Amino acid sequence: MVEFVDGSVIAQLGNTDMRLPIQHALTHPERWENDLPSMNLASIRTLEFYEPDLEKFPCLQLAHEGLRLGGSMTAVLNAANEVAVENFLMGKIPFCSIHHVVESIMEKHGTKANPSLDDILEADRWSREQAENAVAQL
Repeated sequence: MVEFVDGSVIAQLGNTDMRLPIQHALTHPERWENDLPSMNLASIRTLEFYEPDLEKFPCLQLAHEGLRLGGSMTAVLNAANEVAVENFLMGKIPFCSIHHVVESIMEKHGTKANPSLDDILEADRWSREQAENAVAQL
């Protein structure tokens, strides 16, 4: 869901299947037909929402912190996360180490408030290098 400055919220809803949101992300702004079953809101009847558990999902807390700090921190967060997840998928680190890697890199980074494109690219490069080093030390 996305909340706009006027307070309205737009949601992308579908069956619990990541194929539709992935298709949407890859084909935006177009909408492609597919063979996936349609969502039937009448059969669902209710939607329930809960506050996220930041203890169970520590990377969500890191994302909030990255957004709060802004500037180059979001590039650092993204790059460190990509490296950590890639290493998890290759079986080099356990799943529960992903947030430790990301957090350690975010703590080392001195956020640049209004980064240029070159600053962002450098933050990305630096973060990936630091994350690889952090993974190697686990």
